[in-house]
Amino acid sequence: MARPGEKLAVALEVLSQLQNDGKVAIRSTDLSRLERERLIEAGFLREVIRGWYIPARPDEPVGESTSWFANFWGFCTAYLAERFEDDWILSPDQSLLLLSGNRTVPRQLLVRAPGGRNKPTALIHGTSLIDTNLALPPQSDRTQTDEGVRVYRIEAALISVSPQFYASYPTDARTALATQRDASALLERLLEGGHSVVAGRLAGGFRNIGRDRIADDIVRAMKSAGYDVRESDPFADRLDTPLPRDPSPAANRIRLMWQQMRERAIAAFPAAPRLNDAAAYLERVEENYVNDAYNSLSIEGYRVNAALIERVRDGNWNPDLNPADREQKDAMAARGYWQAFQAVKASVQRVLAGEGGGKVADEEHPIWYEELFAPGVQAGILRPGELAGYRNSAVFIRGARHVPMSPESVRDAVPVFFELLQEEPEPAARVVLGHFIFVYIHPYIDGNGRMGRFLMNVMMAAGGYPWTVVPVGRRAEYMAALEQASTEADIGPFAEFLGALVAEQMQIGA
Repeated sequence: MARPGEKLAVALEVLSQLQNDGKVAIRSTDLSRLERERLIEAGFLREVIRGWYIPARPDEPVGESTSWFANFWGFCTAYLAERFEDDWILSPDQSLLLLSGNRTVPRQLLVRAPGGRNKPTALIHGTSLIDTNLALPPQSDRTQTDEGVRVYRIEAALISVSPQFYASYPTDARTALATQRDASALLERLLEGGHSVVAGRLAGGFRNIGRDRIADDIVRAMKSAGYDVRESDPFADRLDTPLPRDPSPAANRIRLMWQQMRERAIAAFPAAPRLNDAAAYLERVEENYVNDAYNSLSIEGYRVNAALIERVRDGNWNPDLNPADREQKDAMAARGYWQAFQAVKASVQRVLAGEGGGKVADEEHPIWYEELFAPGVQAGILRPGELAGYRNSAVFIRGARHVPMSPESVRDAVPVFFELLQEEPEPAARVVLGHFIFVYIHPYIDGNGRMGRFLMNVMMAAGGYPWTVVPVGRRAEYMAALEQASTEADIGPFAEFLGALVAEQMQIGA
């Protein structure tokens, strides 16, 4: 008779084969009843709706949403394909969000499908799906994302969205408009559909982002065809700096976020103090090390204390011990943090000597990252090549609806991010947006939070602000503020959170 562990192992083999076959949404019919029950009981399978499941991790706490948000798009695609085969598509609004690079999991996914039920299907973690009984657009107006999600082509979506889209999602709307190199693809659809009102709105939108040539071409062509076109700007405000001719949605998204958020970040921050004495500043940084390491590592879930931090700082750790041991993992993380901290201190020294913080961070952040994970290489659990460059696979943030950029988009976004960091004249904006946008992009598989806080403190030094520690006791507030900025484009809570921490440090040092 097979032992319970052997029975679970058999069920796991079946689940593994399903995942190897590319299945994200697991139907009850894909498994036997006993296999399904064993996997659910062991925490490897989680029910989304009756008869439909997703793979999960047994170590996820009750109520944890990471598995669901990581599998959301794959699950919905498989579920909709099972119900409607190829006869479904996301709404124009949701299509435009995805195509502009906004991968945030929506609270309610709107889908068009002939035969839809016109009522919501409750999913898990506060999400739902509603399939509306509406006709599909012509085949020429449809496409798919890399994940197989059926969406409107971007030109068709721009024509189909309501004026409210521009008010609700200005960054996404501008990012989508900026993908158009000329007016030809839009004009074909505008003229065939007789969309004179939409043409006027699109012309105003293009002029808003500095694409006057496209705006003029739309108005001229529509008027030549006999349509009365009245140009109107659908956005509530104008850009301070027109977008360059860059078709990359990721690059333009970062530019737009920076413009949109910088004033709010500056307003929430105390005025930059006079530059500190370099030697005294570095001495205070060193005094902060244990407190900084404890809080930063604890925020990421490592179990560390002052004694462990001091021990690894002195080199009393053994990389040859079992790397799967929890205490050893914590020790390696602490050792890596100490090594990275030394590299960051060297960067701070350059900044205090007068070099620009953005330039220094651009040049040296790869060194911080290499040092952060060097103990893993020494222990043989990481290959040296894994520390070279940015990530090559998708990554998800625990418990967050925000889904970071694809690996391809990271390579477009990071250079623009560092250009903006170097060009920004206001120290407060460099501190707040330097931290936030770095972790929004999430350029590495791991360590992005620690890297973001290192970068934040280099920007602090560049502005004369004191080295500032984010306390682990305020982790929930910190993470909620980051999520608010990522999913709702509201930088206010995060800027106010950091501004208050800095003000406390300035008062202590006064």
